[in-house]
Amino acid sequence: MIRSHLLLMMMVCFSFFDASHFSYLMDVSVISEDDNEDDVRLVPNSADDAPRNTNSTQSTVGSSAASVPSRPVGRVVGIIKRNWNSYCGSLEPMPMPAGSGGVAHALFVSKDRRIPKIRIQTRQLGNLLNKRIIVAVDSWDVMSRYPSGHYVRTIGDIGDKETETEVVLIENDINTRPFSTQVLACLPPLPWTLSPEDVANPNRQDLRHVRVFSVDPPGCRDIDDALHCTPLPNGNFEVGVHIADVTNFVHPGTPLDEEASQRATSVYLVGQRIDMLPKPLTEDVCSLRADVERLAFSVIWEMTPDADIISSRYTKSVIKSCAAMSYVEAQARMDDSRLADPLTVDLRNLNSLAKIMRNRRCERGALTLASAEVKFEIDSETHDPLDIGIYQIREANQMIEEFMLAANVSVAEKILQHYPLCSLLRRHPSPTKEMLEPLLRTASSVGLNLDVSSSKALAESLDNAKRDDPYFNKLIRILATRCMTQAVYFCSGDLSLSEYYHYGLASPLYTHFTSPIRRYADVVVHRLLAAALDIAKLPPVFQDGPQLTGIADNLNYRHRNAQMASRASVELHTLIYFRTRPVDTEARIVKIKANGFIVFVPKFGIEGPIYLTAKGDKGADWVVDEVHQKVTKPGTNISYAVLQSVMIHMEVVEPQPHRPKLQLTLI
Repeated sequence: MIRSHLLLMMMVCFSFFDASHFSYLMDVSVISEDDNEDDVRLVPNSADDAPRNTNSTQSTVGSSAASVPSRPVGRVVGIIKRNWNSYCGSLEPMPMPAGSGGVAHALFVSKDRRIPKIRIQTRQLGNLLNKRIIVAVDSWDVMSRYPSGHYVRTIGDIGDKETETEVVLIENDINTRPFSTQVLACLPPLPWTLSPEDVANPNRQDLRHVRVFSVDPPGCRDIDDALHCTPLPNGNFEVGVHIADVTNFVHPGTPLDEEASQRATSVYLVGQRIDMLPKPLTEDVCSLRADVERLAFSVIWEMTPDADIISSRYTKSVIKSCAAMSYVEAQARMDDSRLADPLTVDLRNLNSLAKIMRNRRCERGALTLASAEVKFEIDSETHDPLDIGIYQIREANQMIEEFMLAANVSVAEKILQHYPLCSLLRRHPSPTKEMLEPLLRTASSVGLNLDVSSSKALAESLDNAKRDDPYFNKLIRILATRCMTQAVYFCSGDLSLSEYYHYGLASPLYTHFTSPIRRYADVVVHRLLAAALDIAKLPPVFQDGPQLTGIADNLNYRHRNAQMASRASVELHTLIYFRTRPVDTEARIVKIKANGFIVFVPKFGIEGPIYLTAKGDKGADWVVDEVHQKVTKPGTNISYAVLQSVMIHMEVVEPQPHRPKLQLTLI
């Protein structure tokens, strides 16, 4: 498996045979060095970053093989093309050879533990030890334990935050190169201001008189979206979602568009953002900042007080936001009974509508999965983490989310109506029964009977999964999140209508329209919507099915990589924080293993392994009860069960050179 990971092919030859005689064992495995649960990691936040374990063959202690249906299994019989990669890591510590200037033989250790050590030869050994470097693989002799490669370049000192952050970006294939002069030449002259032509454009409605405002995370500078909520004489509300009109500045086929298409998304790290578009656009020209006139693409509904949509319209617009609030500020306004100014009233009206919309979505079967987003307090001078905790989700967050979801659904319906074969949509496939099995087994062990026959049934089951324990429901939702498939972009012409469904949102149609500053998918959708409204021509790319599919594939690849880089950055800063701050805290058991268990640490939103026996020991001193999800030490009353609370000690250790890790141990 290790070699096959290195020799991942663009094209391979397979032979197939029946595998019904193989034994597929139950899901109680030993925590091992090769197990991706060996490290302390963030818990999944959504269906987009739920970790998937695609290996259905797992070891067990004290159980017999379970029968499974016959399935085809392939054997690689030929390699047509090798996809050699470069890897970040460091040289295995070794003494300097006698003399100087000669060729030294060294072993390179990748940061990715799935990659074997790589043999290299170098004349720069003294300069490379204790450095993070990049090594490329050249060959792998059939008689050799390790592949051979060569040194490419040095990144920086091991343990240095900037160095380790660059490693994160390289490992996740994030483009951090400065924008080229050709790309920057596509930007409008600065400073940009609204022109008379923009206002006179018959396809653009002047909404500068409307009380528009934005609500975003604190410190947000790339403001994609704003809203308004105006009471109507008939008792209804006019509600508008206004999205930055990025396509007014990013034209198809230009170097700026090509660059954005390739980058596909902005990447958010701790204290750092790698933009999809140049900063003059993301933070100024396109950003819907307060008290400046900006171009927007608006979705406007007439809604009843019960949040029923009476009518919908779509228009390019001109807006002037009256306020750019943080979630905390917006929430404080809504909660302060002394305030009754027009802006606060608008917020409260939107919040009332959003609550109805959210309840209606949940009644349809939309899932509310676990969220444990980690936030840091960062030192303004050193940029090191000073504190760590869980980001608090407020009603203001949920209010904005609800209207963004509604706008995305409305736009999906509109573009698909006009372009049934070339619309860019987003789907979330239903999880298979096999994926849900770990959740069902854990739930059963604590007396829960979850109905997973549909998203609605699962949503209701999760809502009813309550105990006196305040963390119980959250833990069950975390386990449910882990079972989800990935949400992905696709071209409507590539799939049948029944495959468009978004399981997590319980929505037949969905797309991304509301964040074009940071997502290229939304730029594509803006062009589709403009063409559907006959205010722009549909670019030629929409007539090319394979090219559209390629765009969707790149969006999925870049979106996933951006999420992985973001998580890796949080994990890096978590490691930096705990390096000088060992701590004792409470944890909850979320998975029983043969030689220990996996715990979730609520205070810090992370999870990791606790070992009951030394690594490599198969756990002979402990007996696993899979039915009740419990591990017991024979002859004692010592046992640990899933969802049980335990006290643990957290500290950073370095069991292998240059590979520090956060270690969790029982107290």
